Amino acid sequence: MPTTMPETLADGINECHKHAKGGSILLRNFHNQGRRLMADTAKLTYQGNTYELPVIEGTFGEKAVDIGSLRKETGLITYDPGFMSTGSCKSSITFLEGEKGILLYRGIPIEQLAEKSTFIETAYLIIYGELPTTKQLEDFDYHITHHSMVHESIKSFYDGFPINSHPMAVCSAVVGSLATFYQNELNVRDAREIEIAIHRLIAKLPTIAAYSYKKSIGQALPYPDNSLGYCANFLKMMFGTPCEPYEIDPVAVKALEVLLIIHADHEQNCSTSSVRLVGSSMCNLFASVSAAIYALWGPLHGGANQAVIEMLQTIADSGGNVKTWVDKAKDHNDPFRLMGFGHRVYKNFDPRSRIIKTMAHDVFENTISGEPLLEIALALEDIALKDDYFIEKKLYPNVDFYSGLIYKALNIPVNMFPVMFAMGRLPGWIAQWKELQGDSDFRIGRPRQVYTGMQARDYIPIKDR
Repeated sequence: MPTTMPETLADGINECHKHAKGGSILLRNFHNQGRRLMADTAKLTYQGNTYELPVIEGTFGEKAVDIGSLRKETGLITYDPGFMSTGSCKSSITFLEGEKGILLYRGIPIEQLAEKSTFIETAYLIIYGELPTTKQLEDFDYHITHHSMVHESIKSFYDGFPINSHPMAVCSAVVGSLATFYQNELNVRDAREIEIAIHRLIAKLPTIAAYSYKKSIGQALPYPDNSLGYCANFLKMMFGTPCEPYEIDPVAVKALEVLLIIHADHEQNCSTSSVRLVGSSMCNLFASVSAAIYALWGPLHGGANQAVIEMLQTIADSGGNVKTWVDKAKDHNDPFRLMGFGHRVYKNFDPRSRIIKTMAHDVFENTISGEPLLEIALALEDIALKDDYFIEKKLYPNVDFYSGLIYKALNIPVNMFPVMFAMGRLPGWIAQWKELQGDSDFRIGRPRQVYTGMQARDYIPIKDR
């Protein structure tokens, strides 16, 4: 295989044909180098000096101005509240194109994964970069299944929490505590220790989550059932009792499987950025994911589907007149807003909502009778898909609208909704943390600030104040 880079893309392709075994790597390296060499530069003029900033380009042509040396060369920093125009990393995990409604995990469309894959297979894809072979999937599934029990001492933690504790607080605390039970898996530069920690986290979070629910209703904490799949096992731990056999509902299992898949990763959102920021201190995976769970707990992030149910309950309590509340939402002088419509990133449609819309109606067929919130939701959906106001503003029902309704139909309590989100997002958090640790540009996160406080002043003794 040649040791020098070809001068042209055609030469690179020819070399790839000659050296088929390593050609893809050669072409990729040449392609990446070509982008660096041929990319535009951005010019910044400040105090009479002009600075050239490199522009890097992503796989689908998205471009970013590299400001890594900006402060060193100019003394300036950038100011970007919410980091809406700032790329914090280069990542090969998830691609999101909000204007076109595209979501890819490792290049594979979310629609294909939701239809053909399982959550465990999707988790493997996201974490390791490729779909697994039969043997790889069997091994991965085996380790996840056989790490699902938690240490018996962890059960005593649940006795220390108030019975009305929010499950997200409990889950984050218990996940963080895993670092005390598995102290041999904390080295972030040891591949074997990371591998075991990954298995433990994916396996144990459903158990930890189910225990938080069982404790809140005063029921016994069940052991996992290794004869069941990931989603079926979780539902049994949630709703089964020692008194009678638990019957697996295949519709519920499939619904949960798809919901976990569509939430598995979503680029550099708040909780994912939290994982990366905490992980940038070389903090272990358990603690980093614990931080992400807390970040997800916020109502602006993981609490959106809970807000949908609360909105529907408000409408129901007021008499259930959907049109009245739609008119309120259209009134710019009215603070009321319909939850679960539109999306901050997706400006056309949310591909995830299209996936679960049909599935949601399948679930509703068995639960719609006598459930006023679902009836109200269907009436809202009908208006949103036909009303010109919603169509013009692209206020379509989003993934939170449907996921909250499905969880409600599956009898999952509202305060468990963000926990379900966390279970789905776990593979993405792990993959992002893992990618960070192997990044050649790895460094501890340290955002800058623009100071707007008092200028330097002297201390005044308390008697003179």
